[in-house]
Amino acid sequence: MKLISCNANRPLSEAIADHLDCPLTDAEVKNFADNEIFVRINENVRGEDVFIIQSTSRPANDNLMELLICIDALRRASAARLTAVIPYFGYARQDRKTDGRTPISAKLVANLISAAGADRVLTMDLHAGQIQGFFDIPTDNMVALPVMVDDVRRRMANENLMVVSPDVGGVVRARSFAKRIRADLAIVDKRRPEAGKSEVMNIIGDVSGRRCILVDDICDSGGTLVNAAAALKEEGAVSVSAYITHGVLSNNAVARVDDSVMDELVICNSIQPRDEDLKSKKLRVLSVAPLLGEAIRRIANNESVSKLFD
Repeated sequence: MKLISCNANRPLSEAIADHLDCPLTDAEVKNFADNEIFVRINENVRGEDVFIIQSTSRPANDNLMELLICIDALRRASAARLTAVIPYFGYARQDRKTDGRTPISAKLVANLISAAGADRVLTMDLHAGQIQGFFDIPTDNMVALPVMVDDVRRRMANENLMVVSPDVGGVVRARSFAKRIRADLAIVDKRRPEAGKSEVMNIIGDVSGRRCILVDDICDSGGTLVNAAAALKEEGAVSVSAYITHGVLSNNAVARVDDSVMDELVICNSIQPRDEDLKSKKLRVLSVAPLLGEAIRRIANNESVSKLFD
């Protein structure tokens, strides 16, 4: 087995390599003066089972191109099997036509990864589960739920907890979370007047006197979480924390959280947080490296991945 890291999230790649006790393969992924991407693999990979670790987060287009070019380089170097490990799959929110003459970009990106030469994909918490069907190659969609649930059990055991879905679309994820920690479920009824903005309409469920945990897959601008937290506090919630898989954290999202009534924002390291964001006292990061590392080990050994979540 060979592990190769592109540049999107080198610390996560190193943590996965440490978990597997398998050093990262020597590879160059750099830019020419005009920002064209160049990849050179400095070790023999002929006949090897290779895992390329790369989140397609900000800057999404550069990181996507790094992944595609790295896959092409490895395919031409005669690697036996190529697995694209994409902890955060960018463009996933463009998974359907929302209006006339708009693209389904998630399907396009899936086609690009397949066309580049990947044999399978390992990703985490896709924005919509059906995106797995966009790929014409085997795709494993991991969930960060076990990591988050373990953290809640350690820090909030025996508390009067209530899991809250920030919108109707996230109810399945939130219900699964609530079932694992044996908590009740509430739902925020919101509307989105335009992309990147949301308005809370109603809270479905009695949150008075409860410690609320908002659960979602992505925190982008932070507006949804901040508005939901304010609405929950108005309804009598004692505290509001948020557990999010992918911390996109664009447009001063962390500053918005710091100024809100939210007590804590917990994200996973599927996307490497910026140094300035890590200075926030309300932001905490959980590592999914052991979970991804174990999935990689199981794929390499042709073992079941789904048993990780039984």
